[in-house]
Amino acid sequence: MFEITEKKSLKPTVTQLKIKAPFIVRHAKPGQFVILRVETNGERIPMTITEANRVDETITIIFQVVGATTTKLNQLKVGDSLHDFVGPLGKPTHLEGLKKVAVVGGGVGCAIAYPVAKALHDQGTVVHSIIGFRNTDLVLLEDEFRACSDQTFIMTDDGSNGNKGFVTDALKKLLEAGEQYDEVIAIGPLPMMKFISLLTMPYGIKTIVSMNPVMIDGTGMCGGCRISVGGQMKFACVDGPEFDGHLVDFDEAIRRNQMYKDFEVKALEHTCNLLKEKPHVE
Repeated sequence: MFEITEKKSLKPTVTQLKIKAPFIVRHAKPGQFVILRVETNGERIPMTITEANRVDETITIIFQVVGATTTKLNQLKVGDSLHDFVGPLGKPTHLEGLKKVAVVGGGVGCAIAYPVAKALHDQGTVVHSIIGFRNTDLVLLEDEFRACSDQTFIMTDDGSNGNKGFVTDALKKLLEAGEQYDEVIAIGPLPMMKFISLLTMPYGIKTIVSMNPVMIDGTGMCGGCRISVGGQMKFACVDGPEFDGHLVDFDEAIRRNQMYKDFEVKALEHTCNLLKEKPHVE
């Protein structure tokens, strides 16, 4: 059983869970993910590993409550257990040999970017972290990023933290000032990763993006997570989740994600109606 040992509300719609998973902890590396199910016959959803704690043998995940399954997941409390918790899956982030890296995170994607930035910092890489949010009330992991970064830039769409703009604005300013990076690692919404990749292309800076399409089995057999990379079909669950951002067909990936929008809305409505009949769990 995969018991929840800690639950913390980071923001009104963002939750952090620690799950007891000794085997996964022993093998997990930055960039990898798990696939979980809340209940029998429930939806299988991927969650990137934010932290693998080898002391208390827990895996930390951070998620935003946006759909039916994350709503159900958020109803669980400390002491409850997940039905399935499988991992680590996917290829870990390639970190070896990198001397200077810009790590770019957007929204909840920062929960994925943070362990990468920390691992780079721990191996002696110079890390410039650029993280972006809609407003200052949604800022996540600020202290954690500052602790593992040589420079940290926090952007907000509305400027409510004093730095108005997008993560692309901050990265563009750094590049125009002459900063040179071995790699840029971008993790966040598809449009954000697309425009980061377009920005770095003229500079010839290798840019890695983390793709998170719909996944089901996590083995590459179902084909649900297929994406086009350099004109070839790849499966995010086994070939990724990280790919060369200059080769990813982002427009196709965005269209595929939108295919399930109506279904997701109906599933969320159904779940919310069911939960109205049950007491809310903080």
